[in-house]
Amino acid sequence: MALKCGIVGLPNVGKSTLFNALTSAKALAANYPFATKEPNLGTIIVPDVRLDELARIVQPQKIQPTTMEIVDIAGLIKGASKGEGLGNQFLGNIREVDAIIHVVRCFDDSNVVHVDGSVDPVRDKEIIDIELILKDIETLQKRLEKLRKNAKSGKKEEAKLVEYAEEILKALEDEKPARTIELDDAGMELLQEINLLTAKPILYVCNVDETSVQEGNEYTKAFKACVADEKAETILVSAGIEADIAELETKEERLEFLSEMGLSEPGVNRVISAGYKLLNLITYFTAGVKEVRAWTIQNGWKAPKAAGVIHSDFEKKFIRAEVIKYNDFVELGSEAAVKEAGKMGVEGKEYTVIDGDIMHFR
Repeated sequence: MALKCGIVGLPNVGKSTLFNALTSAKALAANYPFATKEPNLGTIIVPDVRLDELARIVQPQKIQPTTMEIVDIAGLIKGASKGEGLGNQFLGNIREVDAIIHVVRCFDDSNVVHVDGSVDPVRDKEIIDIELILKDIETLQKRLEKLRKNAKSGKKEEAKLVEYAEEILKALEDEKPARTIELDDAGMELLQEINLLTAKPILYVCNVDETSVQEGNEYTKAFKACVADEKAETILVSAGIEADIAELETKEERLEFLSEMGLSEPGVNRVISAGYKLLNLITYFTAGVKEVRAWTIQNGWKAPKAAGVIHSDFEKKFIRAEVIKYNDFVELGSEAAVKEAGKMGVEGKEYTVIDGDIMHFR
């Protein structure tokens, strides 16, 4: 599945440093605006201890984790919606991603210039919000013109779409992101179809200094209060620490470094896991001596569609799925033991795959 998260933020907030830590790619990370002009695309491994545990039990020839694509997008400034800076390019790149990771600067450092002269994550967020909202208003107004013309045909469905569009437009004009608007199913369908920038799910990453990575600071407290009503997740990460971890060669070195910093896991792991959740994704596994593999699907998919990510023929020719729950497999120690205990399920086309299922398709 080619789903993407886009990293956005003002220039010099640590986007590219975080991107480099997340991926094996090496984007230019420099202390001046527009260090990133072209979006950098990287494929990142989604950490999952369940995959490691399955591999320990099965001892396969190959282990294949699941992945997610991430895009480092050029920094935005005031006036982007009117084409200032790299605005048009920035906004176009955001339109192509499925979810947004918004990085805000929550640290002081006189050696790293701020594009607006001072550190204020709440102001920085509002700058980007306004630019995205202004672009969405422009997009929606064009769509509303077409909807109103269609509504003149007298069809009730068309008139209802105009109502939805007007409701969305009013919220945007009140400076509310489209993702915060409460709509029924038909309204949400229109919202998805229009593909507004502020309708995309969002994760806020507060980039902090080393001393603030666990408890935060005054900047992060103010920022969390600002986004409290958005129902969006906010996490603290020190991009500097993550860059240092990424440079270490072995797992042992990384664990020792984390221990010294008082951390249980790299911040990038939390970013990746949160991004995965943001996209409403889950993982199922296939486990055999040749390969133990994690597969990414949308939450709520039925078994045939889930089988299709392995190969399209699996979906077309689906007969049934043999399903083992992860906890049962780990507790009993093998597929044979699970069968013997009568805990292998045989499911049909209407079975909804659950996160962690171990699947074998027939």
